[in-house]
Amino acid sequence: MKRFLSGDEALAEGVRLARPQVISAYPITPQTVVVERLSEMVEDGSLEAEYVHVESEHSALSCAIGASATGARTFTATSSQGLMYMAECLTYASGGRFPIVMMNANRATALPWNIYGDQRDSLALLDHGWIQVYAESNQEALDLALMAYAVAENPTVSTPVMVNLDGFALTHTYETVDVPEPELADAFLPPYDGAGNSFDFEHPVNIGFSAGPEFNRYFKYWEHRDMGAAGAVVDEVEARFAEVFGRQYPGMVEAYRCEDAEVVLVTLGSIAGLARSAVDDLRAAGQRVGLLRIRYLRPMPSALIAEALRAAKAVGVLEKDVSFGAEGTVFTNVNSALQQAAVAVPTLNFIGGLGGDDISEAQMAGMYQVLGEVACGVYEGPRVSFLGIDSPADGTGEHAAGLCAETGKANDSETGASASAPNCVCGKGAN
Repeated sequence: MKRFLSGDEALAEGVRLARPQVISAYPITPQTVVVERLSEMVEDGSLEAEYVHVESEHSALSCAIGASATGARTFTATSSQGLMYMAECLTYASGGRFPIVMMNANRATALPWNIYGDQRDSLALLDHGWIQVYAESNQEALDLALMAYAVAENPTVSTPVMVNLDGFALTHTYETVDVPEPELADAFLPPYDGAGNSFDFEHPVNIGFSAGPEFNRYFKYWEHRDMGAAGAVVDEVEARFAEVFGRQYPGMVEAYRCEDAEVVLVTLGSIAGLARSAVDDLRAAGQRVGLLRIRYLRPMPSALIAEALRAAKAVGVLEKDVSFGAEGTVFTNVNSALQQAAVAVPTLNFIGGLGGDDISEAQMAGMYQVLGEVACGVYEGPRVSFLGIDSPADGTGEHAAGLCAETGKANDSETGASASAPNCVCGKGAN
């Protein structure tokens, strides 16, 4: 059934269809609508679940851990400072191998206080043992609510999943969403069987134990190994999802027009939509550009990233995050993937959207233009730059002023290509 839903509402509908047995809730902007809608569903009987309104985010995840330890399918949601507050519990959930699904509404972290969206909250916690997936649209948010349980509860994975939605850009923006019938959801996602990792008076197991130096390394190795196994499970789950619902997702990453691309921009989340539009516009102007959207940042799809970027002459990473004093966290991860595969391609880091700052169409085109300069060997700017502050993508350099450095002739105002080299990826001369 088609409905007009915000991202928060769409995800809540997906959770309803997943039939969690326990929901632990604490409101925080811009996540609040999710737990509000779920409380209404429990109240009107459309969702049969125990709804626990706790006193903090720390308690929300603690409650979810306890419920999961009884063999119940559990859900919770948070954002920003709330995610930071429950950070202690994240490793308990992942180390305990509890397949909890949690929605995180990506939002800036304090200080300064800011309720708008960037991705510094979830990216700061990549090392806490949770699978992390980033939605681009409200439809994907709903579908991921279902698929996240199928991945988390797979016996070879048994790892909690964090489903990330860009604050306000998705959570409070409305679009038409296809809400499946419950019968289809039930066919896709069977009830959770927590046997072997839940309280059982007939067959007692040890849960939440200590492990000294001689054994601890094994548990951490197994946690790492099984997180890595999630990639194959994601593919299996998405193939089965397509069979049941008719919607196909691309797996851990989405490579858009990358096959012959000379320059590729890498990003994650809702900003990929604007990047995809820029790719289409620049392709129409004869420039070979592409987009790589990372959907799952944990487990890290290193081989897939390297393969998608192998033939590029320049790669940019656009992210709503910065690891202060270093570079963007996604940039670090992408460079690691390239290094592991011995792919030698120059990379640039564009940091933007912090605190909900707008990333414009002009800046998107500017990033591709700067990457074109890198590909042509004429770029001399910074490797890490902040959009709106010191980034050459903002259009403050010589090329943006309208002159082609290679030919000295005026560039086309629409495409940036010079009359003598209309297909040059940067407009500064023949490739």
